[in-house]
Amino acid sequence: MIFRCIPVGILQANCYVIGCPKTHEAAIIDPGAEPELILSVIEKNQLKVVKIINTHGHPDHIGANGKIKEATQAPILIHSADKDMLTHPLPMPFDAEEPAASPAPDILIKEGDIIKIGELKLTVIETPGHSPGGICLRLNDILLTGDTLFAGTIGRTDLPGGSLEALNHSIRHKLLVLPDETEVYPGHGPSTTIHQEKHYNPFFSDYL
Repeated sequence: MIFRCIPVGILQANCYVIGCPKTHEAAIIDPGAEPELILSVIEKNQLKVVKIINTHGHPDHIGANGKIKEATQAPILIHSADKDMLTHPLPMPFDAEEPAASPAPDILIKEGDIIKIGELKLTVIETPGHSPGGICLRLNDILLTGDTLFAGTIGRTDLPGGSLEALNHSIRHKLLVLPDETEVYPGHGPSTTIHQEKHYNPFFSDYL
């Protein structure tokens, strides 16, 4: 499997490229900014982008959707609860400029959907809390968590549509139940594991 993490934009949001080594089809997850950099990784690895997937609708994760779609003609996928954030981006307190709008989504995804990238299969896990339509994506022992779960912390819930109660429920009942060896790749910052977060994340000190 081809797997690349590309931190982009002022907030260094993690954009992920996942490619099938047999078919060279690829998905771009959360292209938040710097489309030229993302596309250079696609070109270097000789990949064909067949899906653009947003884990949620906040501007630092969707800002390059338009440029990437223009260059690749790939459809944009997002959960229905966040779809309006693409065409009407949410003002963020840290944005110095007007956030870039995205084209409307082509495909709406939900819990249990399987997204095929060549011979790879990504499973959609609904994890509302950071945003109403937040999702995670699981591929075998790899979990892409967007802004739901980070190394040592959790996503913020003070933005419109956020809910600490919903986020806590999502993580405890959808993510921490996964095998300990599951590798967690969040929307910002370093990777971690489910084992690490169950044992050392201060938000879950009562979990075990």
